[in-house]
Amino acid sequence: MILPVIGYGNPILKRKSKKITGSYPDLKELISNMYDTMYSAKGVGLAAPQIGKSIRIFIIDTSPFLKIDDDEIKDHEVKGVKQTFINPTILDETGEFWSFEEGCLSIPHIREGVKRKSEIKIEYYDEKFNFKKNNFSGIVARVILHEYDHIQGILFTDKLTSFKKRLLKSKLNNIEKGDVDIDYVMEFYKKN
Repeated sequence: MILPVIGYGNPILKRKSKKITGSYPDLKELISNMYDTMYSAKGVGLAAPQIGKSIRIFIIDTSPFLKIDDDEIKDHEVKGVKQTFINPTILDETGEFWSFEEGCLSIPHIREGVKRKSEIKIEYYDEKFNFKKNNFSGIVARVILHEYDHIQGILFTDKLTSFKKRLLKSKLNNIEKGDVDIDYVMEFYKKN
């Protein structure tokens, strides 16, 4: 089932998410719905806060990057990885910093360069609640770090310079008001 993506301005996107257990209600269905939602919106990652749940879970599928012919991507390892991450912890970030234009389903039509390390070590539980510890690099590491930020209450726009944030202020305000043209289901925050 496709769920609405929570739009920029909703306070849930700025909260640190809570861990869950393997007995979390309807976990398998939630994960399936997250994949349906991500694919419907043509995303490569989705975190639970983006569907209104303040829990430590996110999903990725980096296979769309395999079809992109871009010099910025060619310089970094590209693999098609589809994975669910539950209660993840980043253990280490290594390698060179590199900048890449990131976007976000909660912040449509805005893409900006964000610097991140090229390699990570992460521990997490998969969709069957099996414990894993893996290393990832290149685009996969970047997508994981972006989604990990979401469960930490951090948006990619938080990593931009104050000058960039000022330039984007009106676009962000429009998204917050729901004044944005998108081709997937979104839910916008109504302030009291």
